[in-house]
Amino acid sequence: MSPVFPMLTVLTMFYYICLRRRARTATRGEMMNSHRTTESNSRTSPLNAEVVQYAKEVVDFSSHYGSENSMSYTMWNLAGVPNVFPSSGDFTQTAVFRTYGTWWDQCPSASLPFKRTPPNFQSQDYVELAFEQQVYPTAVHVLETYHPGAVIRILACSANPYSPIPPAEVRWEILWSEKPTKVNASQARQFKPCIKQMNFPTNLIRLEVNSSLLDYYTELDAVVLHGTKDKPVLSLKTSLIDMNDLEDDDYEEKDVCGMDSLNKKLSSTALGEGPNNGYFDKLPYELIQLILNHLTLPDLCRLAQTCKLLNQHCCDPLQYTHLNLQPYWAKLNDTSLEFLQPRCTLVQWLNLSWTGNRGFISVAGFGRFLKVCGSELVRLELSCSHFLNETCLEIISEMCPNLQDLNLSSCDKLPPQAFNHIAKLCGLRRLVLYRTKVEQTALLSILNFCSELQHLSLGSCVMIEDYDVIASMIGAKCKKLRTLDLWRCKNITENGIAELASGCPLLEELDLGWCPTLQSSTGCFARLARQLPNLQKLFLTANRSVCDTDIEELACNCSRLRQLDILGTRMVSPASLRKLLESCKDLSLLDVSFCSQIDNRAVLELNVSFPKVFIKKSFTQ
Repeated sequence: MSPVFPMLTVLTMFYYICLRRRARTATRGEMMNSHRTTESNSRTSPLNAEVVQYAKEVVDFSSHYGSENSMSYTMWNLAGVPNVFPSSGDFTQTAVFRTYGTWWDQCPSASLPFKRTPPNFQSQDYVELAFEQQVYPTAVHVLETYHPGAVIRILACSANPYSPIPPAEVRWEILWSEKPTKVNASQARQFKPCIKQMNFPTNLIRLEVNSSLLDYYTELDAVVLHGTKDKPVLSLKTSLIDMNDLEDDDYEEKDVCGMDSLNKKLSSTALGEGPNNGYFDKLPYELIQLILNHLTLPDLCRLAQTCKLLNQHCCDPLQYTHLNLQPYWAKLNDTSLEFLQPRCTLVQWLNLSWTGNRGFISVAGFGRFLKVCGSELVRLELSCSHFLNETCLEIISEMCPNLQDLNLSSCDKLPPQAFNHIAKLCGLRRLVLYRTKVEQTALLSILNFCSELQHLSLGSCVMIEDYDVIASMIGAKCKKLRTLDLWRCKNITENGIAELASGCPLLEELDLGWCPTLQSSTGCFARLARQLPNLQKLFLTANRSVCDTDIEELACNCSRLRQLDILGTRMVSPASLRKLLESCKDLSLLDVSFCSQIDNRAVLELNVSFPKVFIKKSFTQ
């Protein structure tokens, strides 16, 4: 045979390998995220014009600073064209979340964090936005007008919220994500992260935020979605790629919630005939359990498939006493819960916040899971779990006799009658009903039977008719109460405050922000200071009647005070604040934004004298 033919064969094989590498490189270009320092390979044809659209409506969110009956500082301001941008400053026409900084983690009402929370999940709040047209996203721009830098993750959903036909499958995909970073400037900016390409069109975008590094509330004005109606076609033109991108493992698309093929890993029981267990056979059982405590839930599921010994350890119910499923909200469904059931017979803390929406978890699936794990349950987090209905709360009241901590924050789709079942949980010590439709009758029943309550959140509960009646019941029944959130309660008066102050002497935290019916002239704030010496946090936000007398009473009687918010008052002078700061040595947060007598010079002088105190002075341009 002529030597030419082997040479042709070698050249053909080399050409084939080059084509495969080029094809793989192009495919890889679709999946590169913003962390790669490469150019995009996407090219759109002239006929595939880009669509630019603002959000049509806000579909869901976890919290907001504003009222349920107003547009000021609410998430609903994110719908439509910008109201403020490019102006900077504090404006009521923007969207603002409820918290910022680390202050909320340092107050008496703060809950302990869950173990095994993956380090890459740091989201604290979210908002979901629907757009008119489904597109393949090419860019997402967030217009931030005050203290930017809170957005840490942007996701897209395959479901069309305007489609009359429910989708057979709902997928969430991360377009961009980053760890929380400190942005030193507070001015407005147009945040334009480099997003990855998707293989499905979307008109549902989700922003997740972390405000822990911010010096004040972040304010968002609008979100702009850029995209094409047709899927962009990848060109064969390649760009320079880091050699690390060519590893085979990198070609597998990362799972949106960090738990790759959750259901498969939970259900897999086949163990191969691999090598022996090494030195693990010689370690005490308790030591192996201690080592495995440091693994995240996905890693625990992966390790369970390596050998029989580790499978036994990984499936031990003692590994699941604290079960945090919130980081995996995008994939968690009935099947996931079913596979977890045998391991969760001893679970004490369970976090299902943000999970189950859009049909992922059914009432029946939730009920089956609680029948297995509910008997030992002490803490149950269900914030923004919109699959919940009255049957679910009835199941909780029957299956969780030892429950002490229940969080239903922003479960605004629960019907009012559902809350009657909570009264059966007589051992409750913490109850969060922020942004729910709980009514007065149900709440009175809860307070009557749950006398062990120590922490109670009723912020933005707009269905309660008379907060004075509620305050009277709290003072009569909840003698152990330590923290109370009455944020934006619309009609509490000095009479209700008097009942609280006399009946709950152990109060350490009281939020009366945006309660317009309270007036300092009635002596209600001075009475609070005299009767509640253990106060560590007091929010009197937006109460213009707070005066020097109230501040001086706090200075004389509440030496343990750590956080004070008197935003918006016109009656407080720098002299009274100086007395407060001299008396309350532990004070760390003082918000005097929009206090007309406290100018920037006064704040500067107080900062020099008391450098350990964070004194906030906001402004509007």
